[in-house]
Amino acid sequence: MTEDSPAPVRIAKALARAGIASRRGAEALIAAGRVAVNGRVIDSPALNVTPHDRIAVDGQPLAEPAPARLWRYHKPPGLVTTARDEKGRPTVFDALPAELGRVVSVGRLDLNSEGLLLLTNDGALKRRLELPATGWLRKYRVRVHGHPDAVALAPLEAGMTVDGERFRPIQARIDRQQGANAWLTLGLREGRNREIRRALAALGFPVTRLIRIAYGPFQLGELPPGAVAPVPQRVLRDQLGETGGAGSKPKRKRAPGP
Repeated sequence: MTEDSPAPVRIAKALARAGIASRRGAEALIAAGRVAVNGRVIDSPALNVTPHDRIAVDGQPLAEPAPARLWRYHKPPGLVTTARDEKGRPTVFDALPAELGRVVSVGRLDLNSEGLLLLTNDGALKRRLELPATGWLRKYRVRVHGHPDAVALAPLEAGMTVDGERFRPIQARIDRQQGANAWLTLGLREGRNREIRRALAALGFPVTRLIRIAYGPFQLGELPPGAVAPVPQRVLRDQLGETGGAGSKPKRKRAPGP
């Protein structure tokens, strides 16, 4: 495609990129007859548009899509990472500053886990950062109950099966023993549901605290709990090749994060 003929995208995706709503929310707007393209109200999301098309929602022209951005967020324990929770529990999005606008999380941390959570305003960037093909290492500091040693943790390094689910090898280092508890540093390249908690529980070491300290090159650092910090655009360019471009791929190299 040339600059004169940009690649078309589905109308719901164009609305989501502009921050109007999620794709599902955009489809609801279309079904309600609130979206017009080139002066005609549409009733189906099965429509491709380009930047040359005139899109309006409730009669208001669509704003230019915001550039792809990424933030580091220090998630405290006790928050869920879904936009809405069926149990009415507080979410990370309830706690974010309003000026961030609509953002989505890159991966998840469960209710009782804490630490680094990446946030973005761009769905394509979110999906790219979550791909296992990136090979990015996710690092955690984990407190467990018990007295683990290298022999006891060896199944993590080899890869293990828990409840019929095969986990890829998990790097494990014992940092220190504190009475009845031990602190570990773990690294893994995929994020199955509650993988660390399930794997360590299967070895007889229940997790009592879990903190994500790095997601690839992006570090938690000294970011206080509940705080949000933007990832500089130059860092995105260094790590992704370009900011928000659909064809760019994350670099596999390890580099210091912000």
